[in-house]
Amino acid sequence: MRKWWPLVAICAGTFMLLVDVTIVNVALPDMARQLHTTFGDLQWVIDVYALVLGALVLTVGSVADRLGRKKMYLAGLVLFAVASLTCGLSPNVGVLIAARGVQGLGGAAMFATTMALISSTYPGRERGVAFGAWGAVIGGASAAGPLIGGLLTTHFGWRWIFLVNLPVSVLAVALTLAVIVESRDPRARRVDLAGMVTFTVAAGSLTYALIRGDWGSAETLGLVAVAVLAAALFVLAEWRGASPMLDLALLRNSSFTSLLAVGGLMSAAAWAAMAYQSLWLQSVLGLSPIKAGLVILPCSGLAFVTSLLVGRIMHRTSARLLIGGGLLIIAAGALAQAVIRPDSSWTVVLPGLAVVGLGAGLAMAPMSSAAMAAVPWQRAGMAGGALSAFRQLGFAFGIAVLGEVFRGQLTQVAGSGLSGALSGGQAGAVLAKTPALAPVVHRAFAEALDITYVVAACLAVLAGVLALVFIKPSAASHSAQPAARDAAPDTAPAPAQA
Repeated sequence: MRKWWPLVAICAGTFMLLVDVTIVNVALPDMARQLHTTFGDLQWVIDVYALVLGALVLTVGSVADRLGRKKMYLAGLVLFAVASLTCGLSPNVGVLIAARGVQGLGGAAMFATTMALISSTYPGRERGVAFGAWGAVIGGASAAGPLIGGLLTTHFGWRWIFLVNLPVSVLAVALTLAVIVESRDPRARRVDLAGMVTFTVAAGSLTYALIRGDWGSAETLGLVAVAVLAAALFVLAEWRGASPMLDLALLRNSSFTSLLAVGGLMSAAAWAAMAYQSLWLQSVLGLSPIKAGLVILPCSGLAFVTSLLVGRIMHRTSARLLIGGGLLIIAAGALAQAVIRPDSSWTVVLPGLAVVGLGAGLAMAPMSSAAMAAVPWQRAGMAGGALSAFRQLGFAFGIAVLGEVFRGQLTQVAGSGLSGALSGGQAGAVLAKTPALAPVVHRAFAEALDITYVVAACLAVLAGVLALVFIKPSAASHSAQPAARDAAPDTAPAPAQA
C-alpha cells in the first residue's frame, strides 16, 4: 500500500478541484437569497472558476517544468485552500466571485501537474493502474459534486461547500510533502507569458460579453472587439514565439482540431444547463438542495459507470463512432428534457438526464485517447492540456450562452420586471408574496428551460457531426504510441502540461 500513497495525494487534489466545478449548482438559490445577488452574479460564481481553470492550465505546466512539479502542486493546494476559506467566509458576492477566481488558479496549478507527477512516480504497468484510478476519480468527481453540495447545503449551509475543502487540502498537503518526490524538466522551455496573457484576455472578454448580453450596447461590442484582438495576438504570439504554450502546427491536424471543438461543445451541451435546471428544482418546485442533487445524480453516476465500461472496449472500437455516437445521444437526452410543462414535476427530466449521462460516458474516455493519438507522442502533454482547457472553457461558455437563452425566454414570458427576481433564485419569495403569479412563474420556467435544452441539443448535434466527419479512423489507433511514450524519460516536457 505504501507505494500508492503518492497516488492518494494526487487524486485527493484532483477530486477536490473537479468537484468544485459542479458542487455550486445546487447551492445557487441559497446563495442568491443570503447574498441578495443578481442573475449575472450567479453565473460568474460558476463561470469564473471554470474560466480561470481552463485559461491557465495550459501555461502553469510550463512553469512547473522549471520550478518543480511537486512544488507547483503544493502551491496549488495551499492557494486552493486559502481561496476556499475566503469563499466560505465571503460577506458579499463580489468577494465570493474574486475568491472563486483564485480557486481556479489553484486548481489549474494542481490539474496541470497531476499527470506529470503520476508519470514520474509510477513506471510501466503501475503507471497504467495509476492513470486508470486517476481517470475514475475524475468521473467520480462529477457524480459526487451535486450530491455533496446538496448534503452540505441542506444540513450546514452553502458556505460549507467551500469550507469542506480545508481538511482535504491539509491531508493532501501532508501526504504530498511526505511521499511525493520532486521532478522537473532540465530542458524546460521558457514560460510563454505573451500566450498566457492574450489567451486569458480573449477568453475572459468573450465570456463576459456573453454573460452581459445587451448586444446593441457599446460596452458589449467593445468586449467582443477586445476578445477578437486578443485572440489574433495569441495566434501571432504562438506563431512567432520560441516556446509556445500551444504549437499551432498541431492545429493542422483536422482530427486534433475537431477534438478541441468537440470537447468544448460537449461540456456546454451536457453540463451547463444544470445550473438553470437547479433554479427550477429548488426555487419553483421547492426541492431541498440535497433532493436537487439527487435528481442530477443519475446523469453523473451513469456517465461514471459507462466511462469505466467503455475503457474495456475502447482499444478495439472506433473512437470516432464512440465520440460521435455519444454526442448524438447527449443531444437526444437534452431534447428528452425539453418536455417541461407548467404543472410538471422533477420526475419529467430524469429519463433525459440518464440519456445525457450515457452519452457523456461513451464520449469522454475515447476523446482523451483520440487526442493523444492524433499528435506526436512528444506533444501528448500539450495536447492533453489543450483538451482540458477547451473542456473547461466550453463549460464556461455554455453557462454564458445557455444563460442568455434562459434569461431571454424568462423575460419574454414573465416580463422584465419579474424575470430578474426569477432568474436570481427568488421564485419562492415571489410566489409566497403573490400566489396569483404562480401560473406565470411556472410557465416562464417551463418555456425557458425547454428552449435552453433545445439549444443544448443543437450544440451536441454540431459536436457529433464534427466528430463523425473530421476525426480520422487513425486517431483511434495508438498501438505504437505507448511503447514510445514509455521509452521517453519521465522528465520529457510534454506530459507536464496535461
